[in-house]
Amino acid sequence: MSLLSPPTTLAGWREAASRLSFASDILIDGTLRPAVDGQTFATVNPASGDTLAEIAAGSAADVDLAVASARRTFDSGVWSRRPPTERKVVLLRLAELIRAHAPELALLDSLDMGKPVQDALGIDVPGAAAVWQWTAESIDKVYDQIAPTGSGDLAMIRREPLGVVAAVVPWNFPLDLASWKCAPALAAGNSVVLKPAEQSPLSAIRLGQLALEAGLPPGVLNVVPGLGASAGKALGLHPDVDALTFTGSTEVGKLFLSYAGQSNMKQVWLECGGKSPNLIFADCDDLDKAAEMAAFGCFFNQGEVCSANSRLLVEARIKEEFLERLIHHAAHWLPGDPLDPANHAGALVETRHADRVEGFIRRGEQQARLIHGGQRLTIAGSDCYITPTIFDQVTPSHELFREEIFGPVLAVSTFETEGQAIALANDSLFGLAGSLWTGSLKRALRVSERLRVGTVSVNTVDALSPQTPFGGIKQSGHGRDLSLHALEKFTALKTVWIKY
Repeated sequence: MSLLSPPTTLAGWREAASRLSFASDILIDGTLRPAVDGQTFATVNPASGDTLAEIAAGSAADVDLAVASARRTFDSGVWSRRPPTERKVVLLRLAELIRAHAPELALLDSLDMGKPVQDALGIDVPGAAAVWQWTAESIDKVYDQIAPTGSGDLAMIRREPLGVVAAVVPWNFPLDLASWKCAPALAAGNSVVLKPAEQSPLSAIRLGQLALEAGLPPGVLNVVPGLGASAGKALGLHPDVDALTFTGSTEVGKLFLSYAGQSNMKQVWLECGGKSPNLIFADCDDLDKAAEMAAFGCFFNQGEVCSANSRLLVEARIKEEFLERLIHHAAHWLPGDPLDPANHAGALVETRHADRVEGFIRRGEQQARLIHGGQRLTIAGSDCYITPTIFDQVTPSHELFREEIFGPVLAVSTFETEGQAIALANDSLFGLAGSLWTGSLKRALRVSERLRVGTVSVNTVDALSPQTPFGGIKQSGHGRDLSLHALEKFTALKTVWIKY
């Protein structure tokens, strides 16, 4: 497959998948190797139930080897003391390799976690390449500082890499989120140990191979697939990991904070759960566009998005009209074979997760009014498909309002006043993102100021780019991915004071 000719049909993608080979071992010191204890785990295509490959299951012993490799390369200076302009060249080359291998990488993520291959090809892979490129181009434009002092003193404030960074990433955007973590950590001069989710290890291993091809020295990026309870925990507890960056559930984020306290007080940067509100005011200029984007904001990627706009808050006097439009647009997100370019939604990542999402739906029927969807489908022998689901009359006491479902389930609530809308939006343990739709600039500024979230999107949903920071507050975590602010997580300030 080449960049210029990715498949355009279901048959073409299936044929490409039949020819695809999988790297399945641990990548340490530039070499693929089995796990120390020889253990493996299966990575399964949720769209069919077929095992794609047996993956080396990293354990604490493998983590020790990977961290030792990262430490050696960091201390050697082969990357950490390499001039920023030279690091930039390598990472820009990696961005181009990602683009050149776009169909392969898209297929790996689609097969691994069930997302539509067209989304992986058109959104995820270009987005990952853009993050590598933007971060690489930024690194030689970040300046140190000189503090104001009296005559005879020179006080320099320098940013230096931390050392060994562990990156633990989720399965919903495997390549993208690995890039969000690794690009700034490597650009700053750190060495990295990357642990992908056990459900989606394939593109991470391939990323490690492409990084070597781009010229990254062996040992600067090590990839250790494995289970969270073994490899993930070992990274959290490791005394020679200087910082750990994580995207995933709030529950696991709290474990990493605990592991840091039990070990070496390593820095821990968390991007955790979300239950993002989407506020629709009656003065919205385009209700149909708002309804279209409300469907996108909840049902894109099968709803498996940490910042999904899964709480819809609608002003009472437009609710019925808006819901009619919303249901019409929900039909666009009916799930099907992820390799069919005509499908906009695919399979949930695994049967266990589909069971969990279905459980929310069945319990929700006892609390609120199901007005659309709610069916679990079996397609090609897999039961990992759930139709776009909309509940009305959801109150703050309902589980549908409070819990992160991580599936295509939308909870609709009603408000009468702007103050009620803000109160409902902020009534959450989470604070990752939020959206609002209004034709009033004053209202947009007023409401966005009061929403307790990390990102507010006005007259759109879930807006982000490499240039803007992404992250949350409250139990959505702390620290920021993307933008120059991401570099701050992976550097330490050092003051050098010289008397002359």
